[in-house]
Amino acid sequence: MKTELLAPAKNKETAFAAIDCGADAVYIGASSFGARQNACNSLEDIKEVVEYAHKFWAKVYVTVNTILTNEELKEAVNLINELNEIGTDAILVQDMGLLNKLIELKLPIPIHASTQCDNREEEKVEFFRKIGLSRVVLARELSLEKIKYIHEKNPDIELEAFVHGALCVSYSGQCYLSQYIGGRSANRGECAQPCRKKYTLLDDKGNIIKQDFYALCLKDFNASKNIKEMIDSGVFSFKIEGRLKDIGYVKNIVSCYRQELDKYSDKISSGKPFYSYIPDAEKSFNRGFTDYFQKGRTDCYNLISPKSMGKYIGVVKDTKCGKIFVKTGMEINSQDGLCFINNDTLDGFLVNKAEKTEGGYIIHTSRSLFVKNGTKIYRNSDVQFDKDIIKPTKRQIGINVEVFDNKVVITDEDKVSISVEILGDEKAKNQEKMNEIFVKQFTKTGDSDFYVTDIRINSDVPFIPISAINQLRRDSFDKLMRKRLDLYKRETQKPMNYTKFYKNELDYRANIYNKESELFYEKCGAVVNEYAVETKFPNRQIELMRTKHCIKYALKMCKSPKKLILQDEKGAKYPLMFDCKNCEMVVLSPNG
Repeated sequence: MKTELLAPAKNKETAFAAIDCGADAVYIGASSFGARQNACNSLEDIKEVVEYAHKFWAKVYVTVNTILTNEELKEAVNLINELNEIGTDAILVQDMGLLNKLIELKLPIPIHASTQCDNREEEKVEFFRKIGLSRVVLARELSLEKIKYIHEKNPDIELEAFVHGALCVSYSGQCYLSQYIGGRSANRGECAQPCRKKYTLLDDKGNIIKQDFYALCLKDFNASKNIKEMIDSGVFSFKIEGRLKDIGYVKNIVSCYRQELDKYSDKISSGKPFYSYIPDAEKSFNRGFTDYFQKGRTDCYNLISPKSMGKYIGVVKDTKCGKIFVKTGMEINSQDGLCFINNDTLDGFLVNKAEKTEGGYIIHTSRSLFVKNGTKIYRNSDVQFDKDIIKPTKRQIGINVEVFDNKVVITDEDKVSISVEILGDEKAKNQEKMNEIFVKQFTKTGDSDFYVTDIRINSDVPFIPISAINQLRRDSFDKLMRKRLDLYKRETQKPMNYTKFYKNELDYRANIYNKESELFYEKCGAVVNEYAVETKFPNRQIELMRTKHCIKYALKMCKSPKKLILQDEKGAKYPLMFDCKNCEMVVLSPNG
């Protein structure tokens, strides 16, 4: 069975790095209309990424997954036409007005329903399947059981699921808190991340239950231990979150999941990455890890800090005279960043000097502080790992080489084969030595796109200078790569048709922002009662956020009948509603 490892890329350099580290595909934002406003790329850069990825038969998907105004729709359609022309493998969309236009245009570029489409129900996936979309990106909150159910009901559409990275506390596409607070729409790629801010929890009488804590902050997603079960549940594409993350983060996390996926499935692309580091997800930015709701409710929240905790390395045994003795079996270096939890607050310090001693290290800190004995110490900045991770990683395609009848025949791991003639008819004076030289020089693949897994000399090599062998190798590799690129076939979008929507009426939660979206739903038999909140907030109390995270559960208050209110740092109050039957919490807009 084959699966896809899908990596984020904020720019072309990150995309190249993700591909080199083993990604089967990357997703990247274009010049506009992507759900990460600060991760935009020119068509020229995306074309370079496409050409590089296709060498390894890897794919490039472009995000066009914001909701659009009537004026923006035309520009978005033109953009997709250009993306199609440069060979992009698929686009991700959220706006149904854009989908309406694409149904009419009948472009060959495959279309994926972005997670911003709120793909958490079997009916929504079935709807997109019947329309004819190539893939649906599932909501992060789904259990393995629910994913399996959706797959069994819709076996002929690809399912993409997140496997690692930051978590939106709300169902994607259904968060209006940032828009409500400051006019920065998550569905327009402008989220101000209010879920990473401090709040105070009140009861309905104004009494403080818990003050100044990160009530809506989640840990980061890590489903690495559930890979096999995700495959068995029907997941085809394993998506890493992080289009704003740096190259080091992307390289490390892609490498981790490449190794995990390779244990259980075959990859859809070609080549093998050669790492200069040992991948370790805990050494990259993380707020602690959770597999969220894949196997049921867990402690998915981090109420202490939205900052990175990094990797646990040991415990404090003593603090004296500005020095901290940390019991650890790991190496600590000067300029490492260490942190710890102190009175429900994440605190930290820089290592000025680390003296190795029996059982651990004596740490000279960057500032004077006292840390209680037994306190757990984490490293959120690893100087040595950061140095290792920025070293180049090369991905190369395995080839078998045979020499016979004055020609070189090369066959790569995908059974693509070429033949190149060896020019020269002078017999070597020392045939054994000539054969050895040929093998030695031809296997010096260096920074090329290939590495030799086997080379066989089945007939004597004529005399040929070393420079000519090197040129023959380069010419052979060029010819093989040209043939690989000629053989690469982009998947095409199957015909799309309108089908009945599973709801009869739609409100603001359908995120309808343009006339084409309304027309789309009308063609699908649904009545549009409201446009998106980005046009105008309804004149009533609405859901600003619906989430599987529950503050009552986090604070061990499940049986409390109290009505609860979240108050932000500016004093605005948001009533909470608890849908215990579905195990969900709702953040409501303020009354009045």
